[in-house]
Amino acid sequence: MKIITIAGRELRSLFLSPLAWTILGVVQLILAYLFLSQIDYYLMIQPKIAGIEGAPGVTDLVIAPLFSNAAIILLLITPLLTMRLISEERRNQTLSLLFSAPLSMTEIIFGKYLGMMAFMLIMISMIALMPLSLMAGATLDYGKLAAGIVALILLMGAFSAVGLYMSAIASQPTVAAIGSFGLLLLLWIIDWAGSNSDKGSELFASLSLLRHFENLLKGLINSADIAYYLLFIILFLTLAVRRLDNDRLQK
Repeated sequence: MKIITIAGRELRSLFLSPLAWTILGVVQLILAYLFLSQIDYYLMIQPKIAGIEGAPGVTDLVIAPLFSNAAIILLLITPLLTMRLISEERRNQTLSLLFSAPLSMTEIIFGKYLGMMAFMLIMISMIALMPLSLMAGATLDYGKLAAGIVALILLMGAFSAVGLYMSAIASQPTVAAIGSFGLLLLLWIIDWAGSNSDKGSELFASLSLLRHFENLLKGLINSADIAYYLLFIILFLTLAVRRLDNDRLQK
């Protein structure tokens, strides 16, 4: 119950912030433009692929690119949303009030994380309305659509966990945002480093956020990819709890 209270407080504070509303509007505007561009591209090539057996459909040529573009854009904006979760409390010297409250560090971290994820789910729901609008005039692959939404939710969960951890260790929100973006970008492109060697490629691919996201986006629901994201989220949330607990002991 305490976790839900903290989550509700964080969600309300996000919607009281002009930054959150600006991000919602800008993300929807950019993705709507890209979505309409993909529809134009699909309509242009549809006569050419109409007679090809097993040709990709609207789900592969419109929806999958939309989710890929959404992932890149959210990689850029998630650090801006998570940067203030803990570091702003530390900057405003209100962190000691949290420590004095009858709350465990786990409840604080998970409450703030769930509040951020609630905001992310609202954003993902708004993004998902675009491909769902195609139901009126096209046949969708609902399995791939569902897999893409699940992939985006898991990816946002990972982004938010990293951002929360960086906010827990940074003294300033700006530092937290830059640190989050740098770490997420590294984990996004880490498999590029092993592209010249088979062993290195396999190792780095298993650590890459992008590679696991692409697998799910293709409609391949693999327990290994889901387990990767769940373990990733648990790891960074645990690190955030440990860091906050160390700060409490030093007070």
